[in-house]
Amino acid sequence: MDNYFLGRQPILDRNQNLVAYELLFRQEQAQEATVVTDDLSASANVIVNAYGRFGIQNVLGQQRGFINADPGLIMSDIISLLPCKHVVLEVRVPDHITEDFLRHCNELKQKGYQFALDNIVAIDSKIEQLLPIVSIVKVDVLSLEIDALEKLVNTLKRWPVLLLALKVESREQEMRCKQLGFQMFQGYYFAKPEVMSVKRADPGKLSLMKLLTLVTDNRDHDEIEREFKRQPGLSYHLMRMVNSVAGDLPRKINSIKHAITLMGREQLLKWIQLLLYTSNPVEDSAVNRRMQTAVERGKLMELIAAAERPHDKNHQERAFIVGILSLLDELLGIDMQQIVNKLGISDDMHQALMMREGRLGQALKLVEGDESGDNTAVESALTGLGFLSLREFNSIKLHASDWANQTGEVAN
Repeated sequence: MDNYFLGRQPILDRNQNLVAYELLFRQEQAQEATVVTDDLSASANVIVNAYGRFGIQNVLGQQRGFINADPGLIMSDIISLLPCKHVVLEVRVPDHITEDFLRHCNELKQKGYQFALDNIVAIDSKIEQLLPIVSIVKVDVLSLEIDALEKLVNTLKRWPVLLLALKVESREQEMRCKQLGFQMFQGYYFAKPEVMSVKRADPGKLSLMKLLTLVTDNRDHDEIEREFKRQPGLSYHLMRMVNSVAGDLPRKINSIKHAITLMGREQLLKWIQLLLYTSNPVEDSAVNRRMQTAVERGKLMELIAAAERPHDKNHQERAFIVGILSLLDELLGIDMQQIVNKLGISDDMHQALMMREGRLGQALKLVEGDESGDNTAVESALTGLGFLSLREFNSIKLHASDWANQTGEVAN
């Protein structure tokens, strides 16, 4: 499989304005529905894709996302990775409702999370236990005759919940549900699920296991950062996740270490566990070779920056990020403008990646010219930089190549 997939289906208000999306597990581009055999695994994949691989802003825009949340997900630490302002936790009535489950749901509600009950066709004692917790009830209107639907709606009006008409398939159904007082609508009459895709570039499980060990053992940020530098795709996931979770950051992300600090050790640990749970090995050797090239680019850019500004660690870190990001549009199948817009990187990194301008842009032109065997471009870039001879560059290049080769097994 060359791509990751994510389904989303619009949820509309009474005036057919978009108010939310339901996010859906998908394994193929053409799927309208998927048979899910493991609810927790499916939800974990939706979360990783939406926040790390696609970017939550690309998926939801300014809307909320309804995410299927089985009891296993709700009781796990994964929920804390999801900002309450982004999501509605969509719950199907479990076989058994425990006091611990109810208590945990109430704690999440107090923290600002919203719950929706899914696929409701009747009220029973279990549903009555959950109704004080939920904000939205999704009623399967396709499964109910008009009298049964009216009776159910009148019963639900005893609770302060919004009613969402699920599986609306005709204008007649829409009008009937409006008359009954439904506030939100979802179904094939309005739109079938859209399947989004992005090119696959999985982090290696070995690298994830090593990171998990480093974070669990409370190693310092420098050691964790070094492991991230061996995995450009993983570094990209980290920066996307930080932007998705943190929203509008007061400062731009300038380095991997900065992203690690912003996320925090506890959240980082949960995120790595989630990636480990959902990751698959990359079998495409061409993708692996380009990943290795991205690693080498990052290190070479860092060493060039160190030669220019030996005491400016921040400049060196920005150079490394520019190096690994410079190939991710190709690796992930995402336009470079979209990558730089969503990562919140600094202006000099933006100029380097988009226009090959500034000191970092000049260094990137040098690296790219060398990779393509364009001696004229190499000489021009060295002249533009003004501090590095061809002999010194070749020496730095050997150092970067050795470093990348040493980490290649992990990167693949």
